[in-house]
Amino acid sequence: MNAPSQKVQLNRAHCRQLMHQLLRIRRFEEKCAELYTQEKIRGFLHLYIGEEAVAVGTMQALGPEDAVVATYREHGHALIRGVPAGAILAEMYGKQEGCSRGRGGSMHLFDAAARFFGGNAIVGGGLPVAAGLALADKMQGRPHVTACYFGEGAAAEGEFHETMNLAALWQLPVLFICENNLYAMGTALNLSESQTDISAKAASYNIASEAVDGMNVVDVEVAARRAAAAIRETGRPYFLECRTYRFRAHSMFDPQLYRDKDEVEQWKDRGPIARFREWTLETGELREEDLAELEELVAREIADAVSFAEAGTWEPVEDLTRDVGAERRQ
Repeated sequence: MNAPSQKVQLNRAHCRQLMHQLLRIRRFEEKCAELYTQEKIRGFLHLYIGEEAVAVGTMQALGPEDAVVATYREHGHALIRGVPAGAILAEMYGKQEGCSRGRGGSMHLFDAAARFFGGNAIVGGGLPVAAGLALADKMQGRPHVTACYFGEGAAAEGEFHETMNLAALWQLPVLFICENNLYAMGTALNLSESQTDISAKAASYNIASEAVDGMNVVDVEVAARRAAAAIRETGRPYFLECRTYRFRAHSMFDPQLYRDKDEVEQWKDRGPIARFREWTLETGELREEDLAELEELVAREIADAVSFAEAGTWEPVEDLTRDVGAERRQ
């Protein structure tokens, strides 16, 4: 299959696809929050609500052979990449039908067939992994792009600077996507970074970089297609800083005492779904009945995913040490 076109065709079909994907993430995450309160999902849970435009927009620029490396807030990325909703939810349930056999949970989704390489629980931990995947493609002469998602908090980590340096030195085909939601856990960006323009940090390593409105799915797609096209043409890395905002707390454990409720509400008013919905209705690209139909499609998908996870099975106790070490060959 050929790589996606650099151009964005904002016709009815494409607008419908974008809205469908935005809604899939939003409703899936809302269901996860509900299931968490019911103790169906345990452990840490980081929701992507409010940031949907970043995953949806950037994924439009990727082909099936490109690789994706994400963070621990990666349910939306996995969904849009093609990991089945049922396999994702079963993983969060801890069932062996999950995409990581129930051993990884929310933060460690993985699907090699979809070229989705995590899910990484360590801040900035996916950056060197992405560099390695891109280096392998370059050494093998494969014309692929590795997309690497991370938050602005990762810019304070050593892995960030080491990876930027190596990607520039070795000219690695990585699309770096910084999801700048302004808060690294509970610390505001301007309280932890003297340079709050994250794209400028990448530019200091001689990497082409730009900032984009991460709440506008069309702007994100346009920038991502431009970036991916540049990578495919030059083989060099490209950096996108998507300025976005999470509507929910850092995780389900977070009391969220570090930001005002008014601030959150102001961001919600210009959220990615609300903005795209308003635009598509105003332009006539979508109608209210289209939106209702999409909501119904998403509701059915999520209901099926819940049923799949509920019907899943627990891994047998005798498999406890499976994959812990290398199996001895006879």
